[in-house]
Amino acid sequence: MLSTQFPLCTGNTHSHHKEYYSCHSKRVSQKRNKKIIMAAMINDTASQEYDRSKEVKQFDDSKIGVKGLIDSGITSIPRIFIHPPETLSDLKSKRSTRLPDSESNLIPTIDISGLEDSNRRSAVVDKVGHACREFGFFQVVNHGVPLEVLDRTIGSIKGFHELPTEEKMRWYRREMGSGVSFLSNVDLFHSKAASWRDTLQMTLGPNLPELEEIPEICRNELVDWNQCAKQLGELLMELLCEGLGLNAGKLKDLTFLDARTMAAHYYPYCPQPDLTVGIMSHTDPGVLTVLLQDQIGGLQVKHGEGWVDVKPVPGAIVINVGDIMQILSNDEYKSNEHRVLANGCQEPRVSIAIFFSPLKRDSLFGPFPELISPEKPAAYREFTYTDYIKRFFTKELDGKSLTNYYKL
Repeated sequence: MLSTQFPLCTGNTHSHHKEYYSCHSKRVSQKRNKKIIMAAMINDTASQEYDRSKEVKQFDDSKIGVKGLIDSGITSIPRIFIHPPETLSDLKSKRSTRLPDSESNLIPTIDISGLEDSNRRSAVVDKVGHACREFGFFQVVNHGVPLEVLDRTIGSIKGFHELPTEEKMRWYRREMGSGVSFLSNVDLFHSKAASWRDTLQMTLGPNLPELEEIPEICRNELVDWNQCAKQLGELLMELLCEGLGLNAGKLKDLTFLDARTMAAHYYPYCPQPDLTVGIMSHTDPGVLTVLLQDQIGGLQVKHGEGWVDVKPVPGAIVINVGDIMQILSNDEYKSNEHRVLANGCQEPRVSIAIFFSPLKRDSLFGPFPELISPEKPAAYREFTYTDYIKRFFTKELDGKSLTNYYKL
């Protein structure tokens, strides 16, 4: 993603943003906030004083997140959120193009019930394997997680993000020392443009944080969801292994079930959704992501030269292959690029991702020996997950998979 001075931005000078962010930190009145915001949004495209790094720091230091910007009454987005023309043109072409009905819902939805029957299980394994090879994404229904658990989890995360800014500030931090953090844009200081979302992050495994560290408004719901997601993750890992002709417990034996991290995203209404994104195109770390999303929509997956929607299915859970699974499978399975459009709806979008990674981070990982042959040699060199995750979090989410870095 290339840097640019986008001509349509509603230019924001340093002094305007500095006043705005500091005022929020001092909890001035709503009326005063709105006046400052509107002053900061005055068109100043001719200004040569724009310093993105300074404005990013001011935004982060304010601890208000994107939701705080909306609550202040802004009607145009700050310059740090405006993406370059090449990104925006791709978004606009997608927004204006309707796929034929036969292609509008390509991401498979798979019923994973009845797996105690061997014939039924074999058929499900085939469907899961095909989805992992073709798209790297699929949705599962009849997965055993009660619908009320899904609804309560989404509602509790929405509730957290809609707490008063002063309450959420307690958790605003970029380090995960306590196991819980609230922030806006994990790659804020590495990206060339920020995205329109806030996130509650939490370490789920091998152990949960101290319960008092988890926001009370979503504490019980996240404890329940963690248990359900772990059980579902174990089943899915078995199906993925069987789809490669491997022992069903291979990923579990390598501790991929034990290290779990949650990213609970909140995409508020964006007044200029054609100028930014909800999250940039990227691939996921780990072996597997279990994603719970509401019914608003906006998630898209790369397919060929275009993008397809992952349309919300009531009661379904979205599953996708991570970078490490692509490497372990020796390119049999695909860790696919995906993104989220900025939310132009008044109703916020909520999604909750759980990433499954190895607990033994300093073990060496590479293609499974069973999947290497003279006809298909290893496509990747061995590496530690510690090395991988360090590289993942020191780059922007830019659609460039780290799998390429380890290619032979």
